[in-house]
Order: sequence, then C-alpha cells, then structure tokens
Amino acid sequence: MRSATADLTTRARIRDAAVVVFGQQGFSTGVRAVATAAGVSPGLVNHHFGSKEGLRAVCDDYVLDVIRTDKADFLTAPSASSMIAKLADIEQYAPLIAYILRSFQTGGTLAELLFEHMVTNAELYLAEGVAAGTLRPSRDPAARARYAAIQGLGGLLLYFQLHTNGENVDYAKALREYSDATTLPALELYTDGMLTDSSLLDGYLENRSTTAEQEM
Repeated sequence: MRSATADLTTRARIRDAAVVVFGQQGFSTGVRAVATAAGVSPGLVNHHFGSKEGLRAVCDDYVLDVIRTDKADFLTAPSASSMIAKLADIEQYAPLIAYILRSFQTGGTLAELLFEHMVTNAELYLAEGVAAGTLRPSRDPAARARYAAIQGLGGLLLYFQLHTNGENVDYAKALREYSDATTLPALELYTDGMLTDSSLLDGYLENRSTTAEQEM
C-alpha cells in the first residue's frame, strides 16, 4: 500500500513536472506528456488531480504561492545581500515564468482568474511591506497592487514576445537577460522616483476630489 508521505511526494513531483511541461509546450499538452515527464502513469495523474483542469488549478495555486511567499519575505526584510543572492540564482524561476507567460498568452477565463489572484497576492505582500516599514503607504493600496501587477506582467510579456524565438525558448537565458536589462532602472525608479515635484499628483488629486464632490 502506498503511504501518505509517498502520495504527497508523488503529487508534488507530478505538479512540478506539469509546471515545466505546460510552460514549455502550452496548455494543449495532454496528461500523458506530464505523466512521462514525472515518471508515472497517466492514471496516477488523474488519481491525484482528477483531470487536466484539476492539475492546472493546482499548478496555478503553487505558482501563486511561490511568488507571494518570495515577494513577502523580501519586501518585509529587504537587504542588498538577499537581493544579490536572488539575482545570482534567478534562473531557478524560469519554469514559473514560462508557466505564467503561457497562461496569459493562452488567455481565457483561467488566465483572467490567475491574474486576479496575482493582484490579490500583490496587495497582500505590499501591505506586509508597508506594515514592516520597508514600503511607503499608498492612497489606494488596491489600485497600486493592480498597477504593479499590470506593469510587471506587461513588461515581462512584451520582453519575451520581442526577444524570444517562437517555441524554441530558453526561458532561463531570457529571464537572465530580462533581469540584467531591467533591474537597475527599476530599482532607481522605485528608490528615487522620477518626477522632481508633486505638482502633477497634487493636480490630479484635486481634480478627482472636485469631480467626486460634483457627482454627489
């Protein structure tokens, strides 16, 4: 009889294989390909996840959890040494990035749901950073989280669309190049800002306040 621990280990191995396979081959790939990559039978995949849709849902949850946990850990206790260590080993995130890109390239309800979960997670880990005193608070935390998700994912999608070659994508190499191209300007922008005064923000907030009063 298979032990509970063995079942959990097998389930995790199938999930990890599915993240890689779906990222490399797309979501039209069948359960058999995932089973082959995990070294198990297709029947065992269905035993653990019920269907390919069930497997994808578990993969979504796993990818979201890794991102949320890593972001929260870093934003609540940021340090130069931890940042340098993450950048030095950034290729480890290539399977997750490939999976995310495939999901948004495929589109549909599942991609929309994944994005909304990412926005929710972003709001949570940004709030943790504010509570820890490492991030400035926002006038509208939910809007800031959505903006951050749109900008981050949009930039990633555009970069990979322009700098990779169809189906033959070396995601680890492309992720390294993306990191090298964006880390400095991103850190500079988030640390120092860009505008030299607050006149645009002040004007926008004043106009929004006036409009809201007129609509009441």
